[in-house]
Amino acid sequence: MPSATPPLGLLYLAAYLRSKQPVDIHLIDSRAEGWPAERLTREIIDFDADIVGFTATTSAALMMQEAVRLVRQALPKCLVVLGGPHVTAFGPRALEAIDAHAVVRGEGELLFEQIVSAHVNGDDFDGIPGLIWRTRSNEVAVNDGVAPVIENLDELPFPAYDLLNMDPYWRVARMSHVPPGRYAAMFSSRGCPYRCIYCHRIFGKTFRTHTAARVAEELEHYVRTMHVNEIEFVDDVFNFDATRVLEFSDLLLKRNVKTKIVFPNALRTDTLTEESIDALIAAGMYHSCFALETGSPRLQKYIRKNLNIDRFLKAVDYATRKGVFAHGYAMMGFPTESEAEIKETIATVCRSRLHTAVFFTVIPYPNTELYDMIQQLRPELLEKIQYEDSGYTGFAGNLSDVPDNRFFALQREAWRHFYLSPNRVYRIVRNYPSPKYLTRFLPVYVLRLGKGLYD
Repeated sequence: MPSATPPLGLLYLAAYLRSKQPVDIHLIDSRAEGWPAERLTREIIDFDADIVGFTATTSAALMMQEAVRLVRQALPKCLVVLGGPHVTAFGPRALEAIDAHAVVRGEGELLFEQIVSAHVNGDDFDGIPGLIWRTRSNEVAVNDGVAPVIENLDELPFPAYDLLNMDPYWRVARMSHVPPGRYAAMFSSRGCPYRCIYCHRIFGKTFRTHTAARVAEELEHYVRTMHVNEIEFVDDVFNFDATRVLEFSDLLLKRNVKTKIVFPNALRTDTLTEESIDALIAAGMYHSCFALETGSPRLQKYIRKNLNIDRFLKAVDYATRKGVFAHGYAMMGFPTESEAEIKETIATVCRSRLHTAVFFTVIPYPNTELYDMIQQLRPELLEKIQYEDSGYTGFAGNLSDVPDNRFFALQREAWRHFYLSPNRVYRIVRNYPSPKYLTRFLPVYVLRLGKGLYD
């Protein structure tokens, strides 16, 4: 089933750039529009762009590579800049595969504005700290220094939703199988202070926030101007500052802003308290994801998530009893993971009050500690991974100590054990926010139960 999420990185970038430069910006999300590279390129050519910025996840990198090639052919004087999760992870390697002029890793507003200024003035990019770029002699250069970040996020203008056609997003499924609806996505913070070995470093490890007042103001702005009835927070860890959670909820109630709120990946579950859950529900939370990753206490330390499993289960239990529909994330196949630990994860997820869950295969993405570990311990595994075609659920690899045939049998067992529970099926049907829409997912689950996700 197709899905898409508003490209918040581009929306922030566009809003910031036009607050600093006299630019005309045209924003396209080819995934939401369902366009191939050729159709996307025609749109860029028709706009007669002077500068084109591409962003993509790793699973969409092949399309980005083809689109850049076509743009460079049609608009040879156009400056092409890459950003987003894929190039942040791959760094200089991205320019080896894609014929662009520059790569912005991580947070892009300040760096991209410097690139635009230099380009307009006819200057090289050698003075822009941390930039990866292609010199006039076609060599890939990596500038010294660290790319700057915005410390006070409240200084940023609201993301430029006026540049985006939201209709496609309101018609399709969203993260965590939330029913389609009229919504806007938001970041309330950037960065994550936790040190999970498998996780990205796009916004760094320093936690920076919009103030509760700014978050409430922005949320109300979307409700009033875009007439949305739902907000999706896509932070890494929305609730790291518990006081801000309570203040945000209180401000929404005082402003009499009524909306539904979804957290597809933004809550650290074991730090949720009954007070903070109650506050979020009062603000509008009705659907949330809860990331366990592993049910093994040893692996929690090994992967540096250090999640308290008992507190995780208690928070999920409390949230669901208060009416929140709970979707869970688990990961299988960590280095050194034993069969007993895989079973421990399955048992933990199955005894939880999660309504739905996904059992992901661990993927060692570049620019993570996990990737560096595998590069040292089992480099032959990295040669088998086609990152551009993998997505989140397409890596048929196994980093654990369990033989492949047994590992994938356990993964199929996890899906079946979880979803064949009569009580869980009853709770899904009873509590799913849109029973009519639930029928669209039944073929997906039947396929997973019958064949296993990774056959």
